[in-house]
Amino acid sequence: MKISIIIPVLNEQTVIVETLQRLQTLRKAGHELIIVDACSTDNTQKLAAPLADYVLEPKKRGRARQMNAGAKLAHNEILLFLHADTHLPADAEILIINGLAKSGRQWGRFDVRLSGQALLLRLVERLMNWRSCLTGIATGDQAIFIQKSLYNKVQGFPEIPLMEDISLSKKLKRISPPLCIRKNPVITSSRRWEENGIIRTILLMWGLRLAYALRVSPETLKKYYR
Repeated sequence: MKISIIIPVLNEQTVIVETLQRLQTLRKAGHELIIVDACSTDNTQKLAAPLADYVLEPKKRGRARQMNAGAKLAHNEILLFLHADTHLPADAEILIINGLAKSGRQWGRFDVRLSGQALLLRLVERLMNWRSCLTGIATGDQAIFIQKSLYNKVQGFPEIPLMEDISLSKKLKRISPPLCIRKNPVITSSRRWEENGIIRTILLMWGLRLAYALRVSPETLKKYYR
């Protein structure tokens, strides 16, 4: 089985080269790298082009639309949705393919580790991973992977401006519980927490998820997220 790695981007010239260079071993092994750009105004596309199999620019912006566009183009049996500032473990290919085969599950995610050194970030990681294991809900930071047949069955990500990962997880877990890869986590940038304040970001994200659970519209939540 092979994996199509789909990376939605917008003005990611500072991180995209390092992320793609780390994935070249997978690319040489026959796995696919698809960059889906939301009309970046920097050099993201130029930098990504030599290191990816495809660089797309869909007509409509929005992360969910980008990921769906990448999935539509993908040729492989497993889809992996990766943030531009998230790095997979070296054995990600084995963990995903063997994990799905042995467990009989059809989708999953990784535990996450944040790149920063602040002690409070260790608590953030633990809470994110614990919540995900308890609820069966995965977020984009956790590098969600799905068998393409199941992705097509649930019709992909709902094209909403926020919470598309949570909405998709809810549909997926009705069919199959997620495979939770805990041993070797993905490393994701802590820049969001560090730039906006760790406590403030925690409260914002928890507040947004609570509001979404209470059926506040994603359009309204997007205003607060920004």
